[in-house]
Order: sequence, then structure tokens, then C-alpha cells
Amino acid sequence: MRHRLESSGPAVPLPGADAGTQSWYGLLLNPLLLVLIIANTVHFALFEGLSKALDALAWLLLLLLFLTEPHSHRLRHPHLRLALHAARLLAVAGVLLATAAYVFEENLLDAVNSAIWIAVIVMLELQVRSPEAAAHRTAFAAAAVVLYGALMVLVFAWAVRGEWFDAYDALLWLAAFGTIELDVLGARRHGPNWPPNR
Repeated sequence: MRHRLESSGPAVPLPGADAGTQSWYGLLLNPLLLVLIIANTVHFALFEGLSKALDALAWLLLLLLFLTEPHSHRLRHPHLRLALHAARLLAVAGVLLATAAYVFEENLLDAVNSAIWIAVIVMLELQVRSPEAAAHRTAFAAAAVVLYGALMVLVFAWAVRGEWFDAYDALLWLAAFGTIELDVLGARRHGPNWPPNR
């Protein structure tokens, strides 16, 4: 899922780099959302089936890697870099295995949800890795609207089925990645010198 996470530094500042590269809403929301997502992951690991536990743990690892990636250039020891690459591969394998398990179990909502989230991560990766991304802001914005809209439809679908915890968990992930998306777009809009030194 996270293709080319190991490539050299991001083209734009990523959330989590430091207080100067995050918006005020990112600084406020990310720690709270992360704590809530970790709590949900513990719930899935303890009380849900193996597929959901694997899915939750893999996505949490990917989120942590995404948020901490701006610091990865400071790692000088090759064993630490190797450990990060191994963690990425492990998380990707977990996501793919969980998605395949959902398909095998005929769990349509979770399978579709995983597929859409994979598309979201690919879109974010393209925005921060590709030098040409700035020239295609409209296309990326349209794709984001479609993907996040589809994820919101799934939130309503879980709610209609009375699966309130799944709906709540999906909302948390939408909020977390929505914040990241806004930070990425803000960095693209203001260019490499944004935000100004305070």
C-alpha cells in the first residue's frame, strides 16, 4: 500500500515534522485522534476477530510511520533504517492479508473500506512524492472528494446496520487523514517556504 515509503525525503513538509510544519488544527487534533485510534486498535485486538485485529494493527503502524516519516532523515544508523523498512513491509503485508481475509469472509463493507483507504494512501503518497503533483491540484482535490465521500458513505452504512463502533472508528480515521490531507494541501499551496518563521 505505502509504495515507495523508503524513498528520499518528501517533496513537501509532512504533518509531524515539527511545530512549524503543522497547522494549528493538526497540532491539536493529531495527538487526540492518535490516542483514540490506539484505544480502538486495542479494542479490535482484544474483542474482534483476527481479520479486524490484524487490519487495525497494520493501519495503526502505517499511520505511525506516516506521521514520523519526516524525522526519518535524522536516522544515521543503517540498522534503524532497515528496521523502518521492515516495519513498512510488515504493515503493508498485514493490510493486504486483512483485505484478502475480508473478501474470503464475504465481509463486503470492510473489504471495500480497505480498498478505498489503500487508494487514499496512494493519493497522499503521489502528492508528497511527485514533483508534478502541484500542477494537478484540481485532479487530486477531485479524487480526494470522491474517496473521502465514499468513506463517509461507509460510515453511514455501518450506522444503518447498527454497527456503531465500526462507524465511530471510521470517523476517527477520516478525521486523522483529513487533517493530514489539509496539511499536505496547505504545504503545497504555500510552497517550500511555508509557514513563515515565527
